[in-house]
Amino acid sequence: MSDIGATFRALHRPGDPFILANAWDAGSAKVLAALGAEAIGTSSAAHAFTLGKLDAGQVTRDEALAHAEALVSAVSIPVSGDFENGYGDAPEDCAELVRLSAEVGLAGISIEDIAHPTGAAYDRALAVERIHAAAAAARALPRDFVLCARADGCMLGLYDVDEAIARLQGYQEAGADCLYAPLPPTLEDVRRIIGAVDRPVNVLVAGRYAEVPRADYASLGAARLSLGSALARATHGLLARLGEEILGGDFAGLVRERPLVSIDDLVAAGGRSPAGG
Repeated sequence: MSDIGATFRALHRPGDPFILANAWDAGSAKVLAALGAEAIGTSSAAHAFTLGKLDAGQVTRDEALAHAEALVSAVSIPVSGDFENGYGDAPEDCAELVRLSAEVGLAGISIEDIAHPTGAAYDRALAVERIHAAAAAARALPRDFVLCARADGCMLGLYDVDEAIARLQGYQEAGADCLYAPLPPTLEDVRRIIGAVDRPVNVLVAGRYAEVPRADYASLGAARLSLGSALARATHGLLARLGEEILGGDFAGLVRERPLVSIDDLVAAGGRSPAGG
């Protein structure tokens, strides 16, 4: 059997970024795979929406792992788990999450530096220690596993870009395989972040950053482009708009927004092969 973690790692090529297509259920994962996605990511926010919950600490570790396992079972391409703060403050919690994630078949995971439910950023030293424990657990696995370490405080206004870079450099030294500081203030900050580290960098394509073409991210040296919850939010936005029209008595949108391709065919094409993929 092929090493799904090694397959996932090989996709991370600085200057030639692949798109980590974030899905929210098995069906959306299959559709994205059928459309040509090379890897699927879970999204903590998108998953929370399916449960009628919000992001940031409302979904449990067991719920997140079960959701991720369902996506792994649905497709034959690598799946990476978006696992908030690792579902615990201690370094040992992060290490245990790595082991459990490997057991359900994930090719990698990402871990943030924001505590829940407080929403505060972990002290930098503790944040680095958490990634060190997770990286050690990943290296002890019998197969490859890609650990992405996130500096989310910049996006949340908890610290500046300089601090984000310092944290990413610490995560790099701690053994992280991929680095990620979502939504810094400017595109020039993305360039600074990528230039300050020597590991593959993930860029979140959401909000104003969705207006930047892949070619520009390639020129910056990005290795991975993730969607986060952006695609799920767009889908829910369509649901809200059409739902409002339908509940007002106008059903024309159901025809107007009819997919240009058969969703049935995409779901069938995007699943695992009979042999398990």
